[in-house]
Amino acid sequence: MRWTTFLIGVILMGLALSLLGQGTFAGAATSVTFMLDWFPNPDHVPVYVALQKGLFSQEGLRLRLQIPADPNDPLKLVAAGKVDIAISYQPTVTIARSQGLPVKSVGILIGQPLNTIMFLADSGIRTPADLKGKRIGYSVAGFEEALLSAVAASGGLQKGDYQLINIAFNLTPALLSRQVDAVVGAYRNFERIQLELKGKKVGMFEVEKYGVPEYYELVVIASDQTIQKQPEMVKRFIRALSRGIAQTRENPQEALNTFFVANPKLRDELNRRAFFATLPYFARSQVQSRERWQRFQDFLFAHGVITKKSPVDELFTNAFVPR
Repeated sequence: MRWTTFLIGVILMGLALSLLGQGTFAGAATSVTFMLDWFPNPDHVPVYVALQKGLFSQEGLRLRLQIPADPNDPLKLVAAGKVDIAISYQPTVTIARSQGLPVKSVGILIGQPLNTIMFLADSGIRTPADLKGKRIGYSVAGFEEALLSAVAASGGLQKGDYQLINIAFNLTPALLSRQVDAVVGAYRNFERIQLELKGKKVGMFEVEKYGVPEYYELVVIASDQTIQKQPEMVKRFIRALSRGIAQTRENPQEALNTFFVANPKLRDELNRRAFFATLPYFARSQVQSRERWQRFQDFLFAHGVITKKSPVDELFTNAFVPR
């Protein structure tokens, strides 16, 4: 009887340790306000996998998911302490930090740029040199102008060799209506597919291949105060997100179905194809490169997007990489 009781105890202890190893958390749940970078889209599939599969709750986190009214809101609300954790972009984190906002990247969702210079295949554009004399549409002054300047320079062009036109966020309509010859800021995993579904053949320059340093497209951010006062919460969040990314990679169709269940209005061919185009770019590791942060900050400074550099350690931390 004693041996039976002992064996049962060993089995139960082993099960408990196994569950802990998978991220199961015993204790009161911690409420976390979490904001996406923009409206739900296939970039966020791992987040919804982690939510719907209970990966955050297994880490003792009760998430309150919020959708921003403006893509600039997440960073500002995190800095102000009104949101605990959010999704943002390496460029905007770097710009915000240079302006004194106390925000820092604590993890990665999408590990490389998605931005391109995009054009229709029949535009006559084949190389960056062909942008000469062309009308180029943009949405975000400063950053997108820097991307365009770098790509154009790889073709021997300078500012003034092309015409910049502010088209707000009407990238696809501006191309289809021939308002512009090319656009900067179109994503290879979304606008390209939008155009292809319209029956158009698309050309693009992937910016990191034409003079722009590699950067992380989507990062997880928290404020300095949150990092200091709630490090365990941040660590659990990143661990759950990492598992969501891993499960998305392992079972992509199941992950996409999970996303569609949570967002039924998005169940269409555009979002299906956009997800599979995004799949290769989800972060394979949560380890952020110091050199990548440094080089991209130097790029923004050289192009006048920021006027002051921050110490690199203020831009990101690897303190929460799952072990």
